[in-house]
Amino acid sequence: MNSSGHPKGLYLLFFTEMWERFSYYGMRAIFTLFMIKALLLDKALASEIYGNYTGLVYLTPLIGGYMADRYWGNRRAILVGGILMAIGHFCMFLSAANYNDIAFAQPMLFLGLGFLILGNGFFKPNISTMVGQLYPAGDQRIDAAFTIFYMGINLGAFLAPLVCGSLGDTGNPADFQWGFLAACVGMIVSIFTFELLKNKLIVTPEGAGIGLVPEKKILTGHDAKAPAMPLSQRLAWAVATLVLFAMFYYLMDLGLIGSSIFSITIIGPAAIIADKALSSIEKKRIGVIYILAFFVIFFWAAFEQAGASLTFFAEEQTDRNLLGTEIPASFFQSINAVLIIILAPVFAVIWTFLGQRDWEPSSPAKQALGLLFLSLGYCVIAFGVKGIDPAIKVSMMWLFSLYLLHTIGELCLSPIGLAMVVKLAPAKFASLLMGVWFSSMAAASKFAGILSALYPDPSLPAAPVFAGFEIAGLYEFFMIFVILSGIASLILFALTQILQKMMHGAQ
Repeated sequence: MNSSGHPKGLYLLFFTEMWERFSYYGMRAIFTLFMIKALLLDKALASEIYGNYTGLVYLTPLIGGYMADRYWGNRRAILVGGILMAIGHFCMFLSAANYNDIAFAQPMLFLGLGFLILGNGFFKPNISTMVGQLYPAGDQRIDAAFTIFYMGINLGAFLAPLVCGSLGDTGNPADFQWGFLAACVGMIVSIFTFELLKNKLIVTPEGAGIGLVPEKKILTGHDAKAPAMPLSQRLAWAVATLVLFAMFYYLMDLGLIGSSIFSITIIGPAAIIADKALSSIEKKRIGVIYILAFFVIFFWAAFEQAGASLTFFAEEQTDRNLLGTEIPASFFQSINAVLIIILAPVFAVIWTFLGQRDWEPSSPAKQALGLLFLSLGYCVIAFGVKGIDPAIKVSMMWLFSLYLLHTIGELCLSPIGLAMVVKLAPAKFASLLMGVWFSSMAAASKFAGILSALYPDPSLPAAPVFAGFEIAGLYEFFMIFVILSGIASLILFALTQILQKMMHGAQ
């Protein structure tokens, strides 16, 4: 144990996750720019690809967690995931290095995304799982450990756009390859360091290795006698899934990936709450998780515009000159991460101060606040572009103000939501319900791509339309997010008292 009172293994996991997040956010910072500036895809198609990628990134951890629990253990899953992601980044490098040869560059792009999606599924759920295993059961240092680990995520997210953006987002399409290569190097550093030191540092307080083999769960009592789902029920759920998929695919034209994501997001939660072993109180608490997960979709669909439409806005409509130097558009994706690092301790103090005086808002109210701040962020930037000629670039302070308000919203909503799942989920379904929460983020990411595709493009013959609302310019585009998140916030505020009753004492 080191002088700070935490196992040294925590800092190895911190370092490993920091470099993995560096690779993820570094690639994301230049991803849509590469598609529109090097591969010359239109913004709508680039947004669709972005939404498919980020949506699947949140679904594959269900596979990775299952494989680790059943067969591989955390360590092997992390190694496999890291290797797959390094290969994925290298494929992106090859795509960018040959961007003039579209017949090679586009297939290599999709191959790279496939490796990244699958690799993330093995890596993401297993690295965080091992943090808690470093400590004895009930150890009070675990909360602080996850705070330190979370700082590693944001440190990587802060540095990545600066490094990969400096190398790749130069105005020369040929330079994107160096940004992707830097992301690849970051992933290699992450997995090499982990493999080098894991046997020495990733151990329990007693010195036993963590994540070596899957834990064998001994079922007793009710769980041991729980019968498998009857074949008729399994067939019924399969039919329901196919019907939903067909509806999304044929009636709503959401494509193969979008239809799959939205179908899983609905059927998975429905199958869980239909379990007859659940008590009435458990079902009500699970219902709270589902309702909050639904509202979270609106938050992240707007928040994830950072990697798509807000990057387009930074590139084309923002005056990025600072002291005679033009700041790359990708740099703006660092703002959220550095603000999280600065403001997270402030919010911890605020919640503690309010809690000591019984003034602290309930968890649903905090999430409604998060949506409200998100709406205000888009309201600010909508005001900034209203009546402005598309040829005129606006001050970067409008974009900074948006990210500041969005970060405040994230600090109200994101950590609170994860804690809510832990508090409300019955032990039997804790992992599955965490998966439901992340599947809502998958749906949100896909929805983000759909909304980003509405970004106004003067070169197109007709303006895009959303719910009968014509997107004639940037003001109308940003007002979509003001309205969606604002209405969601008001409805959630109205439901707060009802949700508190459904929680039956959980806070």
